[in-house]
Order: sequence, then structure tokens, then C-alpha cells
Amino acid sequence: MSILKKTMISFAALSMVTAPVVASAASGARAASVVDGQSELEGNSSWIIGLVGLLVGIGAIILVADKDEDSPVSP
Repeated sequence: MSILKKTMISFAALSMVTAPVVASAASGARAASVVDGQSELEGNSSWIIGLVGLLVGIGAIILVADKDEDSPVSP
């Protein structure tokens, strides 16, 4: 493959990536939405993160402490 062909393919790929970004930046108007009220789904979800961490920790302890009775034994 010649260097010219590689360069043209590179420019084509670059233009495919940059075209949507340039088009969205060129339109000065942004879509605005009206907010009637606040979301009722917001809240403190740190307890969920703690619960997942606790379950992962317990699972890791169980896997490490599992007795491998079927381990190969060298004769």
C-alpha cells in the first residue's frame, strides 16, 4: 500500500470522526428543556455501594478460605 493511499485513508477516517463534533459546535443554539420539578429518584445511594462492597468482600473470603480437597497430589 502506497504512502499516498495510507494518507488518504487516514484523512477520511479523521473527517468521519471530526465532522459530527464540528457540526454540533457550529450550531450556536442549544436545546433547552423546561423542568417542572425535581426528580423524585434522587437520594443517598451510598448504602448500596457499601452493600455491594460487603458482598464482594464476603465472596472473596469464601473463595480464598474454600478447602481444595480435590487438589492434585504428586506420587
